Amino acid sequence: MNHWIIAPILLPSLVAAVIILTARYQIELQRVMSLAATFALLGITTGLLVYSASGVIDVYELGNWPAPFGIVLVLDRLSAIMVTLTALLATVVLLYAIGTGWDRRGHHFHALFQFQLMGIIGAFLTGDAFNLFVFFEVLLIASYGLMIHGGGASRLRAGVQYVMYNLLGSTLFLFALGTIYGATGTLNMADLALRVAELPAEDTAMIRVAAVLLLLVFALKAALIPLHFWLPATYAEAPAPIAALFAVMTKIGAYAIIRVYTLVFGPEVEATAGIVGPWLMPAAIVTLAIGMLGVLGARQFGRLAAFSAIGSMGTLLIAIALFTPQATSAALYYLIHSTLAGAALFLIVDMVRARRMGEDDIIAPRPVIAQNGLIASLYFATAIAVAGMPPLSGFVGKLLVLDATRGHDQAWLIWGAILIMSLVAIVGFARAGSLIFWKVEEPDTRLAAQQTAPAALPFVATGGLIATIVVMTVFAGPVTAFLDATSAQIFDTQAYISAVLETPRAIEAQSLPLDYPSTPKEPQQ
Repeated sequence: MNHWIIAPILLPSLVAAVIILTARYQIELQRVMSLAATFALLGITTGLLVYSASGVIDVYELGNWPAPFGIVLVLDRLSAIMVTLTALLATVVLLYAIGTGWDRRGHHFHALFQFQLMGIIGAFLTGDAFNLFVFFEVLLIASYGLMIHGGGASRLRAGVQYVMYNLLGSTLFLFALGTIYGATGTLNMADLALRVAELPAEDTAMIRVAAVLLLLVFALKAALIPLHFWLPATYAEAPAPIAALFAVMTKIGAYAIIRVYTLVFGPEVEATAGIVGPWLMPAAIVTLAIGMLGVLGARQFGRLAAFSAIGSMGTLLIAIALFTPQATSAALYYLIHSTLAGAALFLIVDMVRARRMGEDDIIAPRPVIAQNGLIASLYFATAIAVAGMPPLSGFVGKLLVLDATRGHDQAWLIWGAILIMSLVAIVGFARAGSLIFWKVEEPDTRLAAQQTAPAALPFVATGGLIATIVVMTVFAGPVTAFLDATSAQIFDTQAYISAVLETPRAIEAQSLPLDYPSTPKEPQQ
């Protein structure tokens, strides 16, 4: 077994515990430990990404118990991409939080941040449906604390709403897992794929109910219409670095849909055929429309960024709903792009708020940053990326999604929705940018005197995200080639099942009778 697979989960969990026990009241030491752990996490996940590029599917058996009896972590191209993206985003967000002093505004920021990383990465690596639920809960518990970091009535109110919706999702998740276990007797995803495929037609009612419940849970995590109501207030009121990190949390829902509904409940599985496609595509199109119309009509800068996150999830889920290798490859490219661009937009929102002394209204009485060309440049570059305008990767991603829909029965509807909503997004971002950065009014000298020179680190962090988007654009060919191979591996479900279940120990364990002793008996005299 490759023990590096478990390192991205163990590292943040151990560092979080050490921070709580030894550096609770020493913010500088917390920063050093958290930064060192996050940079190490980025190095480890990058190494795992390079390792997975060969096409290997590696399995880590916790406690040396073989699947399906033990807990397993599975590393393939898809999970390697997601954990590397998480580590990259976490590094940038942590630099921004330190540079702006956000980590000083409440207790236990760095410990909660590391626990959050543990939950997110664990969700991407687990090969077991129940442990997907466990890691969901770990990341959600940490996110509850991070959501209300810094205090404030509006933030607390949004945090309560966030907790309520996610508790509902967790309850549905448990119901779904109980139903699945009752119908199949397993929760290991590879073993589940075999058992669901073998179910007789007359015994599929329970598993179909479970498949629908799981889809509702993942749709809630992905902010899919009509389960998106928690996101605008949550993301708009959350501390900016946390909102930027939350950009990858909605992608966990998208990842879970890709993983579960290709491996376990795939389109070719007779027991659950026709459950996902008929309503996922229309819901994704409506999600895209609601998100971009929200961008156009937003009155607060934070809500504009939040609605743009909803709109990007709509585009992403349109590609996922096709469930073809080409569309999945396009979805993965857009997933990476939208995560980076969405996070950059939330960081820029915080820069604008800081320069306007907390003012969040797009039409504000005192637009005091009219002369700040650097923030304006970062905003318009990010707006181009989020709206999908050339030449940045958002344009490439949308072209890939549109190309993947050719030949689909609803291609005309998908093309119309993406193109029209892209135009709406352009108008919405241009309106907000012109009102915030270009509107000329008499300067408020009293307010300007209270402002201090901005720190350089937040600009470096935000610029790093935009630079990564540019790199994705320049190297779109190699990136899409890797994602094509990733998509082919996702749809080669037999390779995943074989890697998890057909290891020598797994074959031996499955061949033993149920009453087989765990230790050899002593020979009788």
